[in-house]
Amino acid sequence: MASHLRDDVLYGRDHPDTHASANRWRHQESGSFARHVAPREADERGGSKDLAEFLNTTRLEPPKSAGSGGRFQPIMVAGNVQNGAAGMEGMDAQNDGAANTPSTYGSLDVRCGPLLNYRRMENKNWYGSVLIVTRGGGLRESPVIPELHLRFDRARLSQEISDENANGVSTEAYGVVNGVDYRNGHQEEAQQHEPINGTGSNGTNVVENGSGESKISGTKLYSDPSNTFWRFDLKVPMQKFELHCHYEIPGLSFETGEKNDKQSFFVPAISQSMRIMFHSCNGFSVGTDEEAWSGAALWNDVIRVHKRAPFHVMLGGGDQIYNDGIRVNGPLRPWTDIGNPIKRREFPFPEDLRKKCDEYYVENYIRWYGTEPFASANGQIAQLNLWDDHDIIDGFGSYVDEFMRCSVFRGIGGTANKYYLLFQHHLAPPLSTYTTDAPQTTSDDGVGTDPRQLENTFVLQEENIDSSYIIGSKPGPYVAEHSRSIYARLGARIAFFGIDARTERTRKQVNYPETYEIIFTRLRKELAEAKASSTPIQHLVVLLGIPIAYPRLTWLENIFSSPLIAPIKFLNKRFGFGGSFFNHFDGSVDLLDDLDDHYTARTHKKERLFIVQQLQALSAEFSVRISILGGDVHLAAVGRFYSNPKLNVPVAQDHRYMANIISSAIVNKPPPQAVANLLARRNKIHHLDQNTDETLMNYFDRDPGTSNKTANFNHVTMPSRNWAMITENAAAMVDGNVPNGHSVEGDSLRQLTPPAKDGHSCLHDGEVNAGTKHKAADEAQHGLGSDGSLDVTIRVEKDQHSKEGLTEHYGMTIPLLAYDGAAENTLRKRDAIHGAVAQRIPM
Repeated sequence: MASHLRDDVLYGRDHPDTHASANRWRHQESGSFARHVAPREADERGGSKDLAEFLNTTRLEPPKSAGSGGRFQPIMVAGNVQNGAAGMEGMDAQNDGAANTPSTYGSLDVRCGPLLNYRRMENKNWYGSVLIVTRGGGLRESPVIPELHLRFDRARLSQEISDENANGVSTEAYGVVNGVDYRNGHQEEAQQHEPINGTGSNGTNVVENGSGESKISGTKLYSDPSNTFWRFDLKVPMQKFELHCHYEIPGLSFETGEKNDKQSFFVPAISQSMRIMFHSCNGFSVGTDEEAWSGAALWNDVIRVHKRAPFHVMLGGGDQIYNDGIRVNGPLRPWTDIGNPIKRREFPFPEDLRKKCDEYYVENYIRWYGTEPFASANGQIAQLNLWDDHDIIDGFGSYVDEFMRCSVFRGIGGTANKYYLLFQHHLAPPLSTYTTDAPQTTSDDGVGTDPRQLENTFVLQEENIDSSYIIGSKPGPYVAEHSRSIYARLGARIAFFGIDARTERTRKQVNYPETYEIIFTRLRKELAEAKASSTPIQHLVVLLGIPIAYPRLTWLENIFSSPLIAPIKFLNKRFGFGGSFFNHFDGSVDLLDDLDDHYTARTHKKERLFIVQQLQALSAEFSVRISILGGDVHLAAVGRFYSNPKLNVPVAQDHRYMANIISSAIVNKPPPQAVANLLARRNKIHHLDQNTDETLMNYFDRDPGTSNKTANFNHVTMPSRNWAMITENAAAMVDGNVPNGHSVEGDSLRQLTPPAKDGHSCLHDGEVNAGTKHKAADEAQHGLGSDGSLDVTIRVEKDQHSKEGLTEHYGMTIPLLAYDGAAENTLRKRDAIHGAVAQRIPM
């Protein structure tokens, strides 16, 4: 029996049978297994029915797997030759002839996953990956190589469009996309299924079985005695209609939760931009009463929306997990309890402490990513994530430099980065991370290999870096690895850029000047190539993580940093006076690290100006509308940059107009109402430079549900849990024309709103009636326009005690940009922008 299985793995199920028995029925399997495998030929279907029914009456079926969805537990999951053969050799003696053992042999105990990621679009292909974490591992060959089965069909919404076409509604003419002419049905239905035989997106084995189902062997990324991480690289050929992709990983046994081995996701049509979901702060701070906040209830709202109008991608803006508990109920508690800051700074981070921290991070990831309903969402909506401080520990990077360079911070920075790469990016980690008792790991130029960390541990050596990543110029100051920013196309007319704002962060900088040069050179290249193609980018969504168009709190920084605080700090050190007002790390005021994290902080003022002016230059040069996503602050708001009203530049031609959508938190509790109201009172008109103003817009016309979240004067900040969705209004666009014959460059770009006196008023038509009465807030109308604009909805929790996660919806629309030289309209000639800004940041 074992020989049969080995040959199936090595040569496939259709190999010549060298183990045939003289008795035809010797190897007859159960009816469940017969239905599981490939169908028999027509003339065979009735031949064994009577005997099979007889045998099945005397055969016990294996117990139902928690996540299998059927009665049969597969005997063996097919794998590749290299790993499968080695795994089977040692099993022959134990299993040969054991007729009753195969029902349980070959399954993998899944501790986490499946987790679905999106990477990029390229050459009419969608690229992504699936990750599972299984129990046990180490250096030995895995006896089972998991295999993912992938198939796809026309999505429900696309089928509805086809039905409309049959009734005479012309939505089939998509225009020319990626060099393919879809007008008048020129593209044949034969493209419905494009074979993907050969290799996956990272060289993995992909086999198509002729029925439209593809099989992808798992790639082992990392394995230690406790856990093994498997990645499946997905490549889906995009079609002229939206695809509903189904994937299954047979042979999995799930420990807890509602996950199973059958999941699905959606891939947009070639002519379609992605429907986007954005979230941040996806976890609870230490000490929060999670039951009082009904757990991760808003993910129920995400899943409800996804069932009606499926998301193609969800953008994680940072703090996808909260690891702060490592210093409260984890291995860093003894270090945190040290009262003397000098002793705490000099505390070592040896290998035994690293092991304990390593175990904490992986177990916390497994626990949180297995928590419903978040667990269900991350298996069916492709994630694209960047990290922030809580993915490591609260305030990481924003404490004083002398303290941030201590061994413990550098140690947990490396350990957190290891599991950030594995869980959130599906990438193999570095071979080793920082420890004080291995000098080769402590270099600022990168971490050397520590043999102790590789004992009975496998780490995949990946030679190729996915092209979606923009790698930083040098290792970070506290995380000795290079930063990983991301560029990816989100469908036909939207692009995404996310900056890694944590790896290189210090109290005085967010990113190195050299890294900015790499980033903006890459963005110029991508936008230039898109502009020269048949499908230029019309919207660039930029994820900065932390808000950039946000009220300044410099006055609060000045108070916390002033000499007036010194006597109180002294009393705190000596007698504990002030309690939680001061943090347990460097003895500074606890809120100061959060304030120093903001782009609006005094220490980041020049860097912030540089970033915004660079984005303005890109917007002008490529006529692309730039919108910014931010999280971190645990409330919802919409800030925006725009041309000084004295310049009289309509927003449709204003390259300086950039909305900053602030959506935070989807899980963590919001700040008190008094904080939100304080921020609203500080919502002044700020002058970024001579030509650019900024302020928050009036976005919240009412409080959610029946609650009283804000003061009557506050329409700009909402202290309630929330998440955001973004959809392009591009129904049936053909060469820039909409069905009623109006051109995108014509009436749809004409601004009907009178010129605003300042940013406290509506700046363009899409801001009129912003809030619950806006078209974008109505699910029946959201994203169904046709002028190329973006509908933005922030969905705000109504009742924190409801586990259903019901939300109030607030909407606005971001218009297209038709740049016509408005950059030359400046208050001073020397401020005119000619191409991208080339100078470095003055540090």
